Amino acid sequence: MSDTAGEATQRRHLGDEAATQALGGAIAAVWTRPLAGVIWLQGDLGAGKSTLARAFLRALGVTGAVRSPTYTLVEPYRTDAGAVLHMDCYRLGGPDELAMLGLRDTPPSDALWLVEWPERAADALPPADLMVALGTSGSGREAVLRAPENGLLDAILHSMPE
Repeated sequence: MSDTAGEATQRRHLGDEAATQALGGAIAAVWTRPLAGVIWLQGDLGAGKSTLARAFLRALGVTGAVRSPTYTLVEPYRTDAGAVLHMDCYRLGGPDELAMLGLRDTPPSDALWLVEWPERAADALPPADLMVALGTSGSGREAVLRAPENGLLDAILHSMPE
């Protein structure tokens, strides 16, 4: 279904943590190589953003510790598919603080930016190639995925187990 011209939105019920992990794995499986672009992860505390990010990184082959960037703000990862910068903007005081993270050295044309709490950085972030909003839904979660109408959402959802 489309929200605006050129943009598609899909909803997916995630019954448990394993389903959230499957979504992270599916996104990693279909993302173009070498890794580049921006993924925004939105949702309240405990909605599953870090679970999805961890599964995404594991699917790319990260075997060591996958730390939450809550306090460091940025955790870099090297994978066979390319670099990933996992960011958490929750503790930013405003969009101007994003510039202090040294992100100019690794732009989203050279690495994938996986950004939790992007709304805290407002217009200082590049636009998302994929936006995933997570929220609670009954005993599980609901994911709302938004991306340009380029087949990405269909590819992600078709890569997930039923």
